[in-house]
Amino acid sequence: MNPILQSLGLTELDHLDDSEGLNVGRVVISHGASADVIWVGNDDLEVEARCEFAANLDLIPVAGDWVIVRDDRIARVLPRRSELRRPHPNGRDVQILAANVDLVLIVVPIDLALNVRLLERLSIMAWDSGARPLVVVTKVDGVRDVSTIESDIEAELPGVDVLMTSAVDGVGIGALGGHLGRGVTAVMLGASGAGKTSLLNALEGSSELTRSVGRSGEGRHATTTRKLYRLKAGGVLLDIPGIRLLDVMLDEEGLSSMFEDIDDLTEQCRFRNCRHQGDDGCAVEAAVASGNLSPQRLETWRRMRLELAHHERLRDPAAMAAQRKQWKAAAKGSKEKP
Repeated sequence: MNPILQSLGLTELDHLDDSEGLNVGRVVISHGASADVIWVGNDDLEVEARCEFAANLDLIPVAGDWVIVRDDRIARVLPRRSELRRPHPNGRDVQILAANVDLVLIVVPIDLALNVRLLERLSIMAWDSGARPLVVVTKVDGVRDVSTIESDIEAELPGVDVLMTSAVDGVGIGALGGHLGRGVTAVMLGASGAGKTSLLNALEGSSELTRSVGRSGEGRHATTTRKLYRLKAGGVLLDIPGIRLLDVMLDEEGLSSMFEDIDDLTEQCRFRNCRHQGDDGCAVEAAVASGNLSPQRLETWRRMRLELAHHERLRDPAAMAAQRKQWKAAAKGSKEKP
């Protein structure tokens, strides 16, 4: 395996079978109509340049994509093994944030109220992409008792690891580096101001992205482009701008991964089609009654199941038409009542 491509995160899982003898590279930053790419040139040396898209390119490359470069143009985007995606701001399309990702770092600052809904949605986004989520709590140097907050997050996100960190005093930075070894492509997700840039600086022992890190752990420069960084630990990191939308892509697989505990309990329900809403013999509601499952988690599951059903109807015009027909019938019936 080419050492340059290895340093860019290439693994045996990446699909480069039909690229023998071609110039293979990885997208660093996407600019819309062009992209910055690092690739292996004809002399086996590393080349980095901004490449225009070939006229017949059938897929717009994003950060993390493996591509074929020909005559300083991106001639082909190689098959993706994962896609980190969310609904496009236009409300109709899907926006691909990054490709070929192994680890999703969900970065949240400890100095703000715990936004469980955001953590749940970003975790689902990670599971949906095929990557592993890791919650990274930043700015813990300003809080005395962090164990309670850590326990609260772990209770809300079963199966998701939580790491407490500080860009100021270095707490958890070494442990974070341990997750980012050779062959790992990671991406940071989190709202603007969560401390992602400062976290990256602390991880690399540099100030490449911010001119300074104050006592608060906040840098002066906000990330405005998507970038790929080769890390000292051996892996690579895609740095993505803060997510402004809370919406994420919902599908059955991602939801099941996020709520594996509820899925396991569902197997114990008396009826296979149990809705967990007053059904006889419901093991999920029994777990809530016994204190083994929080009512808030069940309510979140119900809400997201409704959203998933809504998204599926949007993708299925016939199902959406049937739903509208039911709504009209219900509205008509309510008007006819005395």
